[in-house]
Amino acid sequence: MSEEPTQDINGGRSFEERVFARFDALDSILKGLDARLQKLEAKSYDTKPIWERALAEILAVSQKLDTVERKLNGV
Repeated sequence: MSEEPTQDINGGRSFEERVFARFDALDSILKGLDARLQKLEAKSYDTKPIWERALAEILAVSQKLDTVERKLNGV
């Protein structure tokens, strides 16, 4: 066997330091996900006026179609 000591796989850090480092890493990941989610939500809110306008146009076409059908049926 060799007389060389085994390497410290923990880098000399205590258990608490390693746990807190993991928490910090998770915290930064969650902050990044939150920022991405907020951007996606903002984009979905941007499309709301487009959908409202499209629905209004669909309703107008439906009303015109009803009028044409009544005229064709003689009502």
